[in-house]
Amino acid sequence: MGDCKTLSSGVCCTVPPPPPLVLAAVALFFLLQPSATPAAAADLYGLVYKGCATQTFSSDGGAATAQQALGSLASALIAQSAASKFYKTTVSAANGQPALFGLFQCRGDISPSDCAACVGRIPTMWVRLCGQAAAAARVQLNGCYGLYEVSGFPQVSGTKMLYKTCGSGGGGGGFEEKRDTAFANLESVMASGSGGGFYATSFGSVSAMAQCEGDLSVADCAECVTEAVQKVEVECGGAVSGQMYLDKCYLAYGYSSNGVPHAGSGGGGGGGGGGGGGSSGT
Repeated sequence: MGDCKTLSSGVCCTVPPPPPLVLAAVALFFLLQPSATPAAAADLYGLVYKGCATQTFSSDGGAATAQQALGSLASALIAQSAASKFYKTTVSAANGQPALFGLFQCRGDISPSDCAACVGRIPTMWVRLCGQAAAAARVQLNGCYGLYEVSGFPQVSGTKMLYKTCGSGGGGGGFEEKRDTAFANLESVMASGSGGGFYATSFGSVSAMAQCEGDLSVADCAECVTEAVQKVEVECGGAVSGQMYLDKCYLAYGYSSNGVPHAGSGGGGGGGGGGGGGSSGT
């Protein structure tokens, strides 16, 4: 990721003057690359999707200052990634430029070393995938995600759909019932708060997992996961697997393998916010 609190993934408006920021367009859109939910550590670093702001830093010295602040932000995030699976901070910029906000979150079931390795890849991908002048960027890997945005950047709803992918083909007899039972278990645990914002479960041959942004309240987390369940049921129907990324939470399901759902091959797409729907890309 949803308007939003941590990253604008939908409609954008102008940042209040005096703007060190040049608003090149009025939308934030997603360039998307589908990827399977991982079962092995090597897959933790695979790109799921990227979100790049069409707004840019100003060219009158603001871009250079912002890039320095972005480097400081990246260092601060990486420094915390071996000790925490969720961290957010704001870094001030010099010469009257707006501050930069950033965060990372790792999947709840990965090790501290895998979390650090995953987060360590994010900052270079911000630049490689979104360029050096983007006013905001979000990169979602299989094992973690990281985002930054300039202070005052427009926000979207926490339950706005950012990205989805659905497996090809149906799950066969009884699949939807098993999936729905797994979903109900997820929703129940998230509503109770006992999962700590991350939970993985299975019923029969079907596994499902969900995670909320680290500082989301229990009530907001439960609401987000319920919304993700409803959206994936509509968007993916009886598909054998699916992933639904909202701004503040995500959900994945598929056939079980070592407790982690596998997403089958299938098409991905964006939430249709801002300048249009999503498209495939690297």
